Amino acid sequence: MSETMKAAFFVEPGKMAVEEVPKARLEKDDDAVVRVVRACVCGSDLWYFRGLSGHPKHSQIGHESIGVVEEVGPEVTSVKPGDFVVLPFPYSCGKCPVCKAGFESVCPHGGYFGASQAEYVRVPEADGTVVKVPGSPEDYDDATLASLLSIADVMSTGYHAAVSAEVKPGDTAVVMGDGAVGLCGVLSAHMLGAKRIIAMSRHKDRAALAREFGATDIVAERDQAAIDKVLEMTGGYGADAVLECVGSKQSFDTAIGLIRRGGVIGRVGLPHDVEISAEGTFYGNIGIKGGPAPVRHYDLNGLLDAVVNHEINPGRVFTAEYDLDHIQDAYEAMDQRKVIKALIRF
Repeated sequence: MSETMKAAFFVEPGKMAVEEVPKARLEKDDDAVVRVVRACVCGSDLWYFRGLSGHPKHSQIGHESIGVVEEVGPEVTSVKPGDFVVLPFPYSCGKCPVCKAGFESVCPHGGYFGASQAEYVRVPEADGTVVKVPGSPEDYDDATLASLLSIADVMSTGYHAAVSAEVKPGDTAVVMGDGAVGLCGVLSAHMLGAKRIIAMSRHKDRAALAREFGATDIVAERDQAAIDKVLEMTGGYGADAVLECVGSKQSFDTAIGLIRRGGVIGRVGLPHDVEISAEGTFYGNIGIKGGPAPVRHYDLNGLLDAVVNHEINPGRVFTAEYDLDHIQDAYEAMDQRKVIKALIRF
């Protein structure tokens, strides 16, 4: 058996590479090693690729994958070699009060994957991290495998935005962002019963998929024009819930401008230069909730079953497929908005 594997590396802004490195291995008794079947490029990876946020040069990258358990440490009891699993982007102990409350993504004993665009991945805290999928990868078609990959991050993150925004049946919800997370936010708002879902998009392909996922309206305007448009559409009151799936100052300021008084903003976009007015939110009774998505909690409480039972098809956000050797092409295509989300097949 080979002692090396292929892995994607972030070399510097604008440049990715694939290298042979030592194969991922067990380091602790509660570790597992997973052979990756599918991985993908995340919108958050583009912050590094575009040079807009810091990341160590010449380092492995990636945090979304599904695969087959290759090896487990002696303390791992939930899975065995050969099991098919989803790897949520956060790893977690699964035992502490934070995890038991359903917030594994901020487990004080956990962390985040950063080397999942590779043939093998070491999984710390395996029992509190992996989500076991019935059967094996060969039991599922490509579309279902893509949807299973989506619940490692983007679908669960979109769902977290909707849950955090407290979307209820009959609500009017606005989704900021038409990337994969925003589109999954549209699907999630639909799942939670929103009657009117306004997707903020100015790209025809993404707007079309948003409508497929349940959007009732598309608003292409930005900044104050977007605020004015949504206020006009809601009788001057604003939206009951806003799913902020971008993280930019522009997106968040718009969300604040169009949420109705007493409404809630669910934020899952990694904040960049965002400032929140304490007085502004106070006098509007505006709620702001959210953060990194507790993927495992949502997967085990409905999302996995919804995908396996073909009730939802969030894998539609993957609009192009690459192999690991073409990781540069995958990043460039997403950076240039030629694809919504790039899937990596192994």
